[in-house]
Parts: sequence; C-alpha cells; structure tokens
Amino acid sequence: MARSPLSELAAGFSFLGDPTRLGILKLLAAGPKNVTALCDALGLKQPTLSHHLGLLRMGRLVIGTRTGKSVVYATDAAAMKALAAGLAKLTPRK
Repeated sequence: MARSPLSELAAGFSFLGDPTRLGILKLLAAGPKNVTALCDALGLKQPTLSHHLGLLRMGRLVIGTRTGKSVVYATDAAAMKALAAGLAKLTPRK
C-alpha cells in the first residue's frame, strides 16, 4: 500500500526530532565526514553516534560510502530538498 505524501513527510520529519541527529546533519551539511570526525565534533561515543546515523540512514537522510575500512557519511541532498519542499507546501503564502 502506497503512503500518502503527508505520511512520507511526517516520516522524514520524525527522524529530525532529536538534537543529536540535527547536530549530525548540521555537520554533514558542511561536507562529508567519517564517524571519528563526527564523534570528535559532537563529543559522542561511537556506539551512540552509530545509533543516530543508523536512524538517519533508515530515514534516507544520510548516505554512507565505504572508503577502505571507514565509512564517510553525507546528507542525501535529494531527501533534504524533498523535506524542504514538503515543508514549503505547508507554509502559508502571502
């Protein structure tokens, strides 16, 4: 069964309801980073960061690319644009 556009939008925003995940997205908006760089910048332990990255990946807001033994994460530009466009549709026009 296909989900409605509003259901898709709500699902995307549900992944943004945590300050840690917003912090991750803010850092990744400046450019791709690996787990070590994210842990250092946010002062988090690796298991905590991995949990939040897993949720962001599940929400398709970030993508991970394996480089050797590490994974470099970046925001999924298309998903972020879709969330912004969905929010714009809910904003009153003047």
